[in-house]
Amino acid sequence: MSAMDFPKEEPRRAKAAAPAAVKAGTPLLSWVTLAMMTTASVASLRAAPTMAVYGLACVFLYLVPAICFLLPTSLVSAELASGWSGGVYRWVSEGLTKPLGFLAVWCQFAMTIFYYPSLLAFVASTLAYVINPALASNGVYTAIVIMVLYWTGVWISSRGTKALAGLASWGLVIGTLIPGALLVVLGMVFLGQGNPSAAPMTASHILPPWVGIASLVLIVNNFLSYSGMEMNAVHVSSLKDPPREFPKTMFLAMGMVLLIFILPALAISWVVPSDQLSLTAGVMQAFDAFFAYFGIGWLTPIAAVALVSASLGGMLTWLAGPSKGLLLISRQEGYLPPYLQKLNGRGVQQNILVTQGIVTSVIALMYALIPNVSSVYWIFSVITTQVYLIMYLLMFAAAVRLRKTQPDHPRGYRSPALTLVCAVGFAASAAALVIGFIPSSQFGGGSVWAYVGFIAAGLLLLGFVIPWLFLHFRKPSWRSPETAESTTGEVS
Repeated sequence: MSAMDFPKEEPRRAKAAAPAAVKAGTPLLSWVTLAMMTTASVASLRAAPTMAVYGLACVFLYLVPAICFLLPTSLVSAELASGWSGGVYRWVSEGLTKPLGFLAVWCQFAMTIFYYPSLLAFVASTLAYVINPALASNGVYTAIVIMVLYWTGVWISSRGTKALAGLASWGLVIGTLIPGALLVVLGMVFLGQGNPSAAPMTASHILPPWVGIASLVLIVNNFLSYSGMEMNAVHVSSLKDPPREFPKTMFLAMGMVLLIFILPALAISWVVPSDQLSLTAGVMQAFDAFFAYFGIGWLTPIAAVALVSASLGGMLTWLAGPSKGLLLISRQEGYLPPYLQKLNGRGVQQNILVTQGIVTSVIALMYALIPNVSSVYWIFSVITTQVYLIMYLLMFAAAVRLRKTQPDHPRGYRSPALTLVCAVGFAASAAALVIGFIPSSQFGGGSVWAYVGFIAAGLLLLGFVIPWLFLHFRKPSWRSPETAESTTGEVS
């Protein structure tokens, strides 16, 4: 979509802003600390079953998006964050246009509409191993859990709870690092005792089997697995020597993220045959199998609780974040109607959360209406990726244009070969958008056209139609002048 598709707006020539520099007295971050922060925000076990179906080939399928997407995203966002505060809205607005800047920040928010149902579907299937494993494939049960947990999260967030900041860090340790390490150790002991792997581990299986282009579609989901690196780039100016240290930060973080993604996926493939693997309950299937083999089945509910705590902590931590960013920009520029801009007594954007909750509830009902829970989970994961990729396309385009139009603008970090890096990232993102419309070989036996219809409808509605309607019908009265100055530079 080009800027011409949005209502015309007077040209804007922004003054060169000061770079994001470290203020006197501001503590510096070590590059190792920043790498750990980045790992904590990106790594998760939730996507492991998606790649475990490919066995040893999951290594290849994780490395490709890491090189083509993770690295370009990290380097480009580092340069933008070190020169322009305000996050993706500011970057795209300065580089392209304000309406496209709104589209970018909208896509950051809109992706959560499908992200939370897919995340909570993982929680529901994991929780089933505490109650009754058979429920993991029950659509009605999944839909009920999604709605109950989401609305509970909205209630907690609307009360302005401040104790949520540390949940992500604890969630990484309790629900990702410890379970992930345990899964890998159990898998290695399992193989070391002479048990055969459920997936072949020979050199001939390094590449995924070719059964048509559909056999490679699962790689699309890995783009979303690596998303979020641009969030941590805002800390680049807190490094002592950004040009030298930030690349090391990104390579270390990429290495740790790859280990967290690849090793647990391999461990799952060792014990759960691909034709029996659930995309939502695959982690618990592996734990259940390992614990049963070693005679410690009583650990299964504990592992489930740990995974659930990590996912719920992440949901609560991020629930209000993207919506707050959208709110601040909308109050400044008048992008949303007054109803959605209202705050409750605790200063929380409750109306946005409630509206999002209604949509989430409707989406959750699809789990009850479509028999195969894994198929629904996959569809929503792809839609989430598609919408978020729009933001990345805009970011890469804005970065190239800013280097040309504002070459002398102060930057704390300059990406090497920026045009080439952006071209690789843009091409990879565009290719992922196209590939996302092709049903995966792991997708159920449903109608191909129904699949394409769901993906296209979700992408068009969330990524284009809704933001266009907001821009087309907005009125001067929607803008809150008193927040224009206070919100500048606050969004991410």
